[in-house]
Amino acid sequence: MDYKKSKASITTVTRNLDSLEKDTGNIYETVMICAKRANQIGMEIKEELNRKLEEFAYYTDNLEEVFENREQIEISKFYERMPKQTLIALDEYEKEKIYIRKVENEDT
Repeated sequence: MDYKKSKASITTVTRNLDSLEKDTGNIYETVMICAKRANQIGMEIKEELNRKLEEFAYYTDNLEEVFENREQIEISKFYERMPKQTLIALDEYEKEKIYIRKVENEDT
């Protein structure tokens, strides 16, 4: 999914707890669903950022040399301005874009 085009808010927004728990019936279950989705989103964004920054990696023996690259700085700033993964996950949950699968425990 392209998180760069996400319409999630950049700042924290007060949410209605009743609307968040309407699908699950339990606010804690909703929080866990959003937390797991936020972890998935965070991993995907991190992998994408690492792939882009890998192009600028310099493998030198001298650790004192620091190379500043404008393009690298712009990429980093872009990712810093993106909505946080928790806000993206909450936005997906509210728009019912998250598939929820419950595993039932069977006592035998």
